[in-house]
Amino acid sequence: MGDRIHRFFGSEGFLRVAPKVVPRLDRAVHRLTGGRVSLSQRMVPSLVLHTTGAKTGLPRETPLACLPDGDDAWYVVGSNFGQAQHPGWTANLLARPDAVVEWKRRRVDVRARLLDADEKAAVWPRLLDVWPNYDRYVERSGGRDLRVFRLEPHPRGE
Repeated sequence: MGDRIHRFFGSEGFLRVAPKVVPRLDRAVHRLTGGRVSLSQRMVPSLVLHTTGAKTGLPRETPLACLPDGDDAWYVVGSNFGQAQHPGWTANLLARPDAVVEWKRRRVDVRARLLDADEKAAVWPRLLDVWPNYDRYVERSGGRDLRVFRLEPHPRGE
C-alpha cells in the first residue's frame, strides 16, 4: 500500500472517526457477506477475533489487523487507533485468553499470550511492515505501551 494511503489512515481526521465507524462497518460487512469479505482485509491481513467480555461474560466479535505467523498463529496489536486507553478486546484476552479466530473463512480455537517487552521488540519491525501507522498510534496515544498478543492454536478445554 502506498505512502499516501498510510498517511490518510494516520491522519487526525480519519483517527477521530475511525474508532467508532470502522469496527462497526467492518463487522456489518463481515456478517452480510457470511464472512467472505472484511473491509480491513482490503488494506492489511485481517481476522475476526471472538472473545468473552471480561466484565460481562458476553460474546464479543472484533475485526483486527494482524500479522500471520505461519498458517495457524497471528500477532495482533491493541492500538485502538491511537486512543489513550487500551481497547476492550485486550482486557478480554487478559481475563480470558481462550478465544476463536476467524481467518480466511475458517474458525480456529486459540489461546492469547501477551508478549513481553523483548518479544514485542523483536516482532515490532514485522508489524510495522504490515501497518506503518502503529508508530503513529503510539505517538498519538501519548506514548501508551500498545499491547501485542500472539494467538496460537489451542483446543478448547485444555
